[in-house]
Amino acid sequence: MEVAILKTCQSVNDLRRELHKVAVGRASDLLKVHGETLPLRALKAAGAEGNLEAVAEYSRTLTEQKEQLVETCRLLCHVSGSEPLEITCIHAEETFHVIGPQIISAAQTLALHPSSKIAKENLEVFCEAWESQLCDMALLLREINDVFEGRRGDKRPYLSLPRPGKHSLTNLKTAKAVKLDAEEQTSIAKLGLELRLLSSDVDTEVEKWEEQEHDIVRQSQSLASMAYNMHLFTRGEGLLKTTLDLFHQAEVLSEEGLQLCSSLRIFSTQLVDEEKSLVVTEMEKLVALCQQLQMGAKTPIQGKTATFQKVDSSIQTTKGILTVVLSLLPFCNKLNRKYKSERSSLGSPQDWRERQDASTPVKEEGALNSKNSNGFGVKSLEQHMAGLNLLESK
Repeated sequence: MEVAILKTCQSVNDLRRELHKVAVGRASDLLKVHGETLPLRALKAAGAEGNLEAVAEYSRTLTEQKEQLVETCRLLCHVSGSEPLEITCIHAEETFHVIGPQIISAAQTLALHPSSKIAKENLEVFCEAWESQLCDMALLLREINDVFEGRRGDKRPYLSLPRPGKHSLTNLKTAKAVKLDAEEQTSIAKLGLELRLLSSDVDTEVEKWEEQEHDIVRQSQSLASMAYNMHLFTRGEGLLKTTLDLFHQAEVLSEEGLQLCSSLRIFSTQLVDEEKSLVVTEMEKLVALCQQLQMGAKTPIQGKTATFQKVDSSIQTTKGILTVVLSLLPFCNKLNRKYKSERSSLGSPQDWRERQDASTPVKEEGALNSKNSNGFGVKSLEQHMAGLNLLESK
């Protein structure tokens, strides 16, 4: 029996090592091929010349590269070896997925308005973001190899996080990345510990859900993971090395929090009376906090004191977000179990609002089924980004 277990463990380890080798090897090969960023240069040249046909040709090439990079990021996620690196892989995937179409759109706009300085700058900003993410992938590969080979203590340059939106990308040109000194680190340590405890409590609550693929569960887990990254920052550890990293993380966290609000809003439409009122009240608090965090992270500041205050504010607001999420999770889980049980006992789907009147037929059974499948139609990051690419070519 023991021999069989040992053989099984050995087989699993061999499989894991082989998967790691394939994933890292493929990513390395892609970086060698795409490192020269030839399609980007070709797109910029074609756009400046007003050559729409050439822009279309190079756009197809860039789209193929984007799809290859996205798939590679997904593969790396499975062999990342640690939660922070897994999150970074997901962020890299999202960045390539979003920035690729934005580059193409910006190149098309420049081709239509070759003399527009705004159009040219817009394309340049997105190309810089793409090139930056390619560089970060090389660092990510080194981090993953270090974890796999047990060299987690080695210091590496920080990995950038996704930059949601043109304005955030533009701000990277002038924003200054700084590290907290020892006194500031000590001052913020207590806040970081509180954030750590809250993120742990959120993880505990989401584990109690039977439906681990539920949107509310997935988005809450994501918030807890990002908050844990911020906790590590307060200790001078993890992938967030500078204040600029922290503020990027805060922006991403606020966006995920707003997506959770969308899921809660859909969830609340299936509730009645006091139950619905309680969920909606907490959800509105969450919306306000996420908007506050987002605006605070984007607000430009100057000086050491102002930077530290912004760090403090970002962590305080994140604490508030997790506190609200922590109050919602057990309540929503209880309601989800309750109505799931009721639907099961009825033997067929029924609108929860009309559960007290069993004789009332369900008019939109198909719509209810689609809601219960967790296809909540939450606005994706790509959809959010698409609305930010309007140019004024005056």
